Amino acid sequence: MVGAISTSSLPSSSIISNHEISSSRGRQPNQLFNQKHIHSRNLSLFLSTVPAAVALKRTRFRSHFTVKVFSVESAEYAAEPATNVKFQTSLSLPGCSSELALLGTGYREKVFAIVGVKVYAAGLYANPLIIGTLNAWKGRSAAEIQQDSSLFHSMFQASLEKSLQIVLVRDVDGKTFWGALDEAITPRIKEPTLVDESALSKFRDIFQGRPLKKGTFIFLTWLGPSKMQVCVSSDGMPSNVDATIESTNVTLALFDVFLGNTPVSPSLKASVSNGLAKVLK
Repeated sequence: MVGAISTSSLPSSSIISNHEISSSRGRQPNQLFNQKHIHSRNLSLFLSTVPAAVALKRTRFRSHFTVKVFSVESAEYAAEPATNVKFQTSLSLPGCSSELALLGTGYREKVFAIVGVKVYAAGLYANPLIIGTLNAWKGRSAAEIQQDSSLFHSMFQASLEKSLQIVLVRDVDGKTFWGALDEAITPRIKEPTLVDESALSKFRDIFQGRPLKKGTFIFLTWLGPSKMQVCVSSDGMPSNVDATIESTNVTLALFDVFLGNTPVSPSLKASVSNGLAKVLK
């Protein structure tokens, strides 16, 4: 029952982030090359799993990895099949240590008088290095991964960035959006603390009295298990962070809303599971 929003659009010409370049000073050339090669390979593996429902161009990523994507002014995109919303295959976000790669896409549908109405499309991104924390699941099928809550809990606990991009496919007012989101989060926090209530209040304030038009982007970015950034933009990629939420219970509940045992978007979790199965072969 969550409400709506978000999409991305930053072209990614460089696999290595500025953070990595600055932190690499003083290292031996071979060490730097190896680190870059590993990071590039991880990102390429992620990109090669992108769900490409419609392919307009075949683009080769560095070494031997190929993925079919949309090409718009050098930015690469993959389409969510049910809504045709296009998600960038990799992007940079405020507060993240490196580019994030798209793992899978899906949509949220709400039923009105027995008729299903699509509210938003969503794409899950992650720091490519997160694959190194999931070696215990190598060789698992997409179906096995989708049913294994311990894998998604491990993803949540990893101190590597994950971001959910929501793209609104119809107009929704902010109060309605938050109401639906709160309806999904609150039952997942059994005994909220004062910290949790403060975090939820800050979360709610982002959306109160805010019209959310079709095409609005919302990024929910987990910087770690207890810290999350929220960015909202009605005009392309966000340039500012609207709020930082610091509460493990709230950030975990939100992660569970989308990737738990009863996700609000089963298509998103299925797509992410398929992407993970491919890179964990």
